[in-house]
Amino acid sequence: MTASDLEQLLIARLVRERGGSSQTWRRALGKVIVRDTKTHPHCNWDVRLSGTDTQRAAIERLLDDVRLEYSIVEAG
Repeated sequence: MTASDLEQLLIARLVRERGGSSQTWRRALGKVIVRDTKTHPHCNWDVRLSGTDTQRAAIERLLDDVRLEYSIVEAG
């Protein structure tokens, strides 16, 4: 899975589970940052959240679940 695939997956799940528009969640989510697996062997990606406290909490809960399934992603 690539970073852009992961971003699309996260946004789709947020829209489905929490409602709202994909544009709103895209802004709140920010970009997926891919790190080197040599320094981050268990999970090589992160996001820079923005948005409201409620949005951030919803995203963090989702990230916890998604990291278990997709811990390593490729750039792109």
